[in-house]
Amino acid sequence: MENPKNYFHLHLISDSTGETLIAAGRAAAAQFQASQALEHVYPLIRNRKQLTPVLDAIDSAPGIVLYTIVDRELSAIIDQRCREMGLPCVSVLEPILDVFQSYLGATSRRRVGAQHVMDAEYFARIEALNFTMDHDDGQLPADLEEADVILVGISRTSKTPTSIYLANRGIKTANIPIVLDVPLPERLSQVARPLVVGLIATTDRIAQIRHNRVLGAAKDFKGEDYTDRAQIAEELKYARMLCARNNWPVIDVTRRSIEETAAAIVALRPKLR
Repeated sequence: MENPKNYFHLHLISDSTGETLIAAGRAAAAQFQASQALEHVYPLIRNRKQLTPVLDAIDSAPGIVLYTIVDRELSAIIDQRCREMGLPCVSVLEPILDVFQSYLGATSRRRVGAQHVMDAEYFARIEALNFTMDHDDGQLPADLEEADVILVGISRTSKTPTSIYLANRGIKTANIPIVLDVPLPERLSQVARPLVVGLIATTDRIAQIRHNRVLGAAKDFKGEDYTDRAQIAEELKYARMLCARNNWPVIDVTRRSIEETAAAIVALRPKLR
């Protein structure tokens, strides 16, 4: 029986999208398994008028306050109100900015949303996302050579979400399903530029995910073979054989998050170049 969790309010105030803050807050909260954060996210807070109702909301649901606000006046208001309410308050970026300023000998421009500039890198990510969506589940195999990464694996090895995550980092990613006794696209064996990676998992893990898929499927979906453990074991054996034959590295995603799988793939790229 699971132990009941303690819940606490986590207030995240940002003058931009809040992505950095959410990631930092969740990374910290994950270290406290007995407690569950109730997130309150307040993005695009850039003036006093926008900040006032946020502070009122915090007052009505006290908890930890984290913020990424580059405007010093607004930051001072948050700090002051949190002291008055007796709440812990942390400027997440300020210590990092201090280190950068000390090391670089330069003052931060303190520009809101600086990481979201629509520069060449931004448009490269958009291009990668478009490519990845066009090449999901084995589509458009003719131009696989344009990919940076190609993921192969049997059904339910997280190929699509991993591809999208990589695309968000500007990595053009295609994914191709491995189906028992069905040859892979001929073009795949001819590619030279892309890194091809096989994704696998344990039989039990695949069976569990597929069972949940069947429960949510239409009534006419026949899932007997799809969830059969012996069938899944054969599929995994076939996938391993194909990867070994082609010298493709294999990553077991059983206990990996999408982020961890993507990080492992990124780490492989320079090693295999």
